[in-house]
Amino acid sequence: MTAQIIDGTAIAQKVRNEVKDKVAARIAAGKSQPALATVLVGERIDSATYVSMKQKACAELGMTSYHKPLPADISQEDLEKLIKELNADPKVNGILVQLPLPSHLDEERVLQLISIEKDVDGFSPINLGRLAQKGREPLFVPCTPYGCIYLLKEAGVTIKGANAVVLGRSNIVGMPAALLLVKEDATVTVVHSRTKDIPAVMKNADIIIAAIGRAEMVRGDWIKPGAAVIDVGINGVPKLGPDGQQMISPKTGKPMQRLVGDVNYEEAKEVAGFITPVPGGVGPMTIAMLMANTLRAAEIQDK
Repeated sequence: MTAQIIDGTAIAQKVRNEVKDKVAARIAAGKSQPALATVLVGERIDSATYVSMKQKACAELGMTSYHKPLPADISQEDLEKLIKELNADPKVNGILVQLPLPSHLDEERVLQLISIEKDVDGFSPINLGRLAQKGREPLFVPCTPYGCIYLLKEAGVTIKGANAVVLGRSNIVGMPAALLLVKEDATVTVVHSRTKDIPAVMKNADIIIAAIGRAEMVRGDWIKPGAAVIDVGINGVPKLGPDGQQMISPKTGKPMQRLVGDVNYEEAKEVAGFITPVPGGVGPMTIAMLMANTLRAAEIQDK
């Protein structure tokens, strides 16, 4: 058996095209251009790259973006002041604070302060709390878990009644993904560092969402034949040459790396029924769903 590859790049483009069309129709109808404010504290290269990608996506889809770069030593008071200003600004529909924040800042307080109607990341305790309650819906679902469920549905995977395992219990991916699967009528197990006999638990899963942050942790013999595997992990590992030695970049002289997920892809694709690659799987979906959430925020604020 060779798994069907779930092409996250193509599916994300489909979402982006739909959002772009709706934005154009909205503007043609005389309504405001959806706008996302991005808040970046400090100069982490990875965070700056992610924010740049989000700004670029806004521009491509006909949205406005307001970038708010802040010094790494900004005070809690000044950061909170900015969030309050963005909450009050009618031109801003969505607010995204790029995480992680420097250690001297209270991340929880900052996330709580974002207006629920502008919480396009879906990290507000109110949105997550609604996600956890039967019969209630959040205004916004966290973008990466939202993308994971979208990929499963686009691939035609049956979620209702399935045994699903989520590997990892972070507030950003693991826990929201588990809650979304429950809402889709799956039977869900959350696996973490204290779980006993992880391979045995995962072997019973019809659906696996791996978001633990450990390179190629999930092996092929952990996977039930025909299972759907969604790999959220993005990990850098040494790039080896044909001789098995670490490759060195001829341009920089630094050790080269390659990106892998939390699943051993080469092993898993021979067992699974469906699988996402890394890169090109879940990653593109995160920004696509952020754009969908930003459009939704503008629609909510119209009312």
